[in-house]
Amino acid sequence: METIWAPWRIEYILDNKKEGCIFCNALSKDDDLTLYKGDITVVVMNKFPYVNGHLLVAPTRHFSTLDQLSKDEMGNLLRTVEQSVSILKKVMHPDGFNIGLNLGKVAGAGVEEHLHFHIVPRWLGDTNALTVFAEVRVIPEHLKATYNNLKPYFAKLDIK
Repeated sequence: METIWAPWRIEYILDNKKEGCIFCNALSKDDDLTLYKGDITVVVMNKFPYVNGHLLVAPTRHFSTLDQLSKDEMGNLLRTVEQSVSILKKVMHPDGFNIGLNLGKVAGAGVEEHLHFHIVPRWLGDTNALTVFAEVRVIPEHLKATYNNLKPYFAKLDIK
């Protein structure tokens, strides 16, 4: 049997789980997962990514359904998604993307109370049987390294 070592995961396993909404918490302080804070949107790295560069884009206002978005919020949210994809293309060179919303727990929403898009970069050959058979994901780059690679590009964003 082979062993897959991921010692960086222990800090997340042992971390005190923060109370409240992850997106609202990201807006209230600086951390090593928040890439962008705008007036209307926030971009956060997924703490438990499917692959490197898995981002979450959310409105700054706390709500859970699409019909609660104003037209300005909707436009800004999609522009932020588009700019995030552009940055990921420039920095990480993926072959494609999965982009979507999980609305409601039954649809897979881990944070169902705060609407957010998932942006998942994809590369040819990035999936393997480990996820299916062993419920294990192999993430080849540490979250902090991905953050450091992406942060300078998000620091330049000014989405209106």
